[in-house]
Amino acid sequence: MTDGISRRTLLAAALSGGIVTPLLAGCGALVPASSGPSALTVHTQISGAVAGAQTFSDVVAAYQRDTARKVALLKNGSDLPIVFETSTLAGKEADVAIVNMMGRTLAWTPEGATVPVGDYVDDWGLRDLIIPEALQEWTDEEGRLRAFPFTRTNWPVSFNTRLLEEAGVGIPTTSDELIAAADALRSQGIGPVTVGGSDWSGQKMFLQILQGFLTQDEARTVFSTGKISESPGAIAGVEHFVELRDAGVFVDNVQGYTSDSELTQFNTRKAAIVPAMSSALALVPAERAAEVTVGGWPRPSSGGVLDHPSVIKSYNGHGIWISRNGLEKLDLIKPFVQHLYSEQVTDRFILESGRDMSRVTDTVSTDFPLVAQASQLTDTEVSAVMLPDLLIPDAVFEPMIQATALAYGSASAERIIDAFEHSYQAA
Repeated sequence: MTDGISRRTLLAAALSGGIVTPLLAGCGALVPASSGPSALTVHTQISGAVAGAQTFSDVVAAYQRDTARKVALLKNGSDLPIVFETSTLAGKEADVAIVNMMGRTLAWTPEGATVPVGDYVDDWGLRDLIIPEALQEWTDEEGRLRAFPFTRTNWPVSFNTRLLEEAGVGIPTTSDELIAAADALRSQGIGPVTVGGSDWSGQKMFLQILQGFLTQDEARTVFSTGKISESPGAIAGVEHFVELRDAGVFVDNVQGYTSDSELTQFNTRKAAIVPAMSSALALVPAERAAEVTVGGWPRPSSGGVLDHPSVIKSYNGHGIWISRNGLEKLDLIKPFVQHLYSEQVTDRFILESGRDMSRVTDTVSTDFPLVAQASQLTDTEVSAVMLPDLLIPDAVFEPMIQATALAYGSASAERIIDAFEHSYQAA
């Protein structure tokens, strides 16, 4: 174990996942079989069905062919943070980790599991290539740049305009218009808004609706503490959510839907409206995308703080983190990271997989029209609201999803607030 890593903190994090014992028992399998002193080991979350997974594999393969440098890949999905932490305990972590900044990864740099990259972003000539807001979002309170921001996301709302036209309404921009549109859609047998009421996608929608009544500073306080009852704006947001729910804005039985089923329902024209992140919009088939317009969630008709419909915007997609082991291979990491920020690679991710990237670029993918639309929304069309993931303690995420699933059922505003606040007791 290298100095500077807090065994106690990382072990506690691993134990919180309940799987540290089996992982430690087989930690020799936590590094790629092809790794070695001359190979760069990369632990990536861009794998499987994740948008850009094939592009990433192809980029790495081409890099190895063109440079004769060896890159050994280890792939995980949502369990990557736990696997990485456990391998760190054994001193066998990969040199580089490519993973989202949220939950438990927020503790990596303060605890020494990964190293700040602020000096490298300058020394390797990358600062001017990365969107300034991305660098700001990835910098912690102590001024440490946690990792190199790589992918980012927009979280707009997609409207099937043909279905809306069949119901005789346009794209709603206010809550009153949304309620009227929902009534019209239901009269035609069309579902209004579909969302994963039982998982993280419904959680994001709930928190986005709250932000219609919260300033950025107020939202930071509410999401970091969970104290809705101490915020008049947050209370108004919950009451507004209940108003929309009880007016039939969401599809029937929405509390049972997931992020996968919401997209299926939208793609099969069973619902006219879906809030979905840009990486999910890349999966919408061309036939459906041709009848869809991307915009924002309708702003409150009264009492809100937004000038326009809202869109969640965030740069906390995948970042490129350097581990303590990686400090011994900076000569291998530098050219690899520089290559990932080349125009050629950025264009491949945008054009081939519809990813939003944190590198400065004018490239837009015509093959992923909804992603392109989302990337071109302006401040005169939508108001940006935050992705609360950087503020919500990791232990709160699952209990909060249970609370928001309750909200999509029939719970009163008071009961929702109580469940929301109780979810923070886990932290």
